[in-house]
Amino acid sequence: MPDTDATAHSPLAGLKVLEMGQLIAGPFAAKTLADFGADVIKIEPPGAGDPLRKWRLLKDGTSVWWQVQSRNKRSVALNLNEPSAQDIVRKLASECDVLIENFRPGALEGWGLSPDVLLQANPRLIVLRVSGYGQTGPYRDRPGFGVVAEAMGGLRHLTAEPGRVPVRVGVSIGDTLAALHGVIGILLALQERQRSGRGQVIDVALYEAVFNCMESLLPEYSAFGAVRGAAGSALPGIAPSNAYRCQDGHYALVAGNGDSIFKRLMGAVGRPDLAADPALADNAGRVARVAELDAAIGDWTARHDVAEVLAALDAASVPAGRIYTVADIAADPHYQARGMLETVRMADGSDLTVPGIVPKLSRTPGGHRRNAPDVGQDTDAVLREIGLTPMQIDELRRRGVVAGGPA
Repeated sequence: MPDTDATAHSPLAGLKVLEMGQLIAGPFAAKTLADFGADVIKIEPPGAGDPLRKWRLLKDGTSVWWQVQSRNKRSVALNLNEPSAQDIVRKLASECDVLIENFRPGALEGWGLSPDVLLQANPRLIVLRVSGYGQTGPYRDRPGFGVVAEAMGGLRHLTAEPGRVPVRVGVSIGDTLAALHGVIGILLALQERQRSGRGQVIDVALYEAVFNCMESLLPEYSAFGAVRGAAGSALPGIAPSNAYRCQDGHYALVAGNGDSIFKRLMGAVGRPDLAADPALADNAGRVARVAELDAAIGDWTARHDVAEVLAALDAASVPAGRIYTVADIAADPHYQARGMLETVRMADGSDLTVPGIVPKLSRTPGGHRRNAPDVGQDTDAVLREIGLTPMQIDELRRRGVVAGGPA
């Protein structure tokens, strides 16, 4: 069992979660629950396990990303093509509160593990299904990765300099947005279950999670026929807000789009005439003259290093910042003070810095209770918890149904 002393006061202590996803969206949702005390049992294929174990940069043969995505989880290695493994999943699901999966629609049904079957055995079960296009609709059977969802959801069209090829956000933002929507759905379903005593199925589509964050994109098209296009580092329709090149070649991000903030910004850049111009007193007037405002701010930043720019704007209470690399993040005292740079000890005795826990809860915070598991590290322990004997487990291992050693 997980460290009960460490989880006893966690907000999700006692919640049992079965994770059947792989790579990013489903596992990120389960990771978020695990960070706050849920007992997450991760099902992996024997052998290589979750493909994320080999993604990006590897340390001793395993991705360091894995240490973030699968912390606080337990790993059970099952060959889901075997009927005996499917029986184990049904038994586990009958004792769990939540099941998370992000396979293509129909995969669970092909293993005889459809939500209808699982809910019949455990009416309190909450099933989160994450897929590219959702469980219904004409595109349901298409393969869908986050990068495609970001494009279909409207994000990729906006992430470019005008007239240039749209670029992707540098992380799997579509998967992460879907995962967070899935966590919201789980918490909503748990709240409702307190009243009804019944579980339900949560259907999260990657493209819909992205689309849900597209702000006024659709109503602007509906009302005005406006198709918002790429705007580089600017924020269309809100001014001034942009990235401005400084004397040392770095960029300062400046958000002077509040009415009173704008006046302070113009004072800081030496343009009191613009601060006093009644035509620029509100956002609509500033948007009409955004090129003029960007030029005024850019002329000022070009005469100063980024540190000087940020110091002056901070003194004027104008929101501004510079573009961080991960090296900047790792050295930043605010990240450190907020517990966002957490050091964990690896099995070989080395230290690894990983992101801290978000969000911050004052009374029942989340925490790092255990490192990410090896493939099947907890197989025997979990199977014993559902009543299998050591002899039965050995027989399943001999037949290739399960893998992993005692835990």
